[in-house]
Amino acid sequence: MSTSDDQKTVAFILTSHNQKGENGEATGFYLSEAAHPWAVLNDAGIAVRFASIAGGKPPIDGQDAADSDPVCRAFLQDSDVQQQLADTPTADALIAQDIDAVFYVGGHGTMWDFPDNPQVQELARAVWSQGGALAAVCHGPSGLVNLKDNNGDYIVNGKRIAAFTDAEEQAVGLADVVPFLLASTLQARGAIHVPADNWAENVVVDGRLITGQNPASAHTLGIALRDALLA
Repeated sequence: MSTSDDQKTVAFILTSHNQKGENGEATGFYLSEAAHPWAVLNDAGIAVRFASIAGGKPPIDGQDAADSDPVCRAFLQDSDVQQQLADTPTADALIAQDIDAVFYVGGHGTMWDFPDNPQVQELARAVWSQGGALAAVCHGPSGLVNLKDNNGDYIVNGKRIAAFTDAEEQAVGLADVVPFLLASTLQARGAIHVPADNWAENVVVDGRLITGQNPASAHTLGIALRDALLA
């Protein structure tokens, strides 16, 4: 883990899954949920390293946001981001001691490849055990569903957490498409789910665990993560 005199670094974890179940609808990591936290951290001088489940170029969902959202447009046009996204490493290529926080970027694809990925789990567990932060937005908390600490306990157990709600999943018509309902499953792991109304901004900070409910929460989550790293 970098010292207080060094530049802080956040690992952005991206899904490599490009289809929503059997319905053929394309998915991937959700653009605005990566772009807005990236913008906040980048402006604060915090380094962002991208990694994906399968490596290579990850699929992107919600790219039409770049037409109306200057933050998303700047993200896609940034030369460092373009270079990193063209060929992302897998999480095991990152050195935990160099990472101050792991951020699980949302997108429906995460529901299929985040929960049981051993490389991401190992990185996140190591960063957590060395005092780093874990952050996730929307469906990104799917990466926390099966994540355990060094004692074998679920990290979310007893923690206040926000995530894409069961009601939101039903509202977008995908409750029967996703492999599990995220909020309910987190609660089954012992998490204290703190929901807001559908599509409302909602970020919950519980110590070093920072989570947001949906795309509307991505910018505020970036601020909370920045503040935690620079405190």
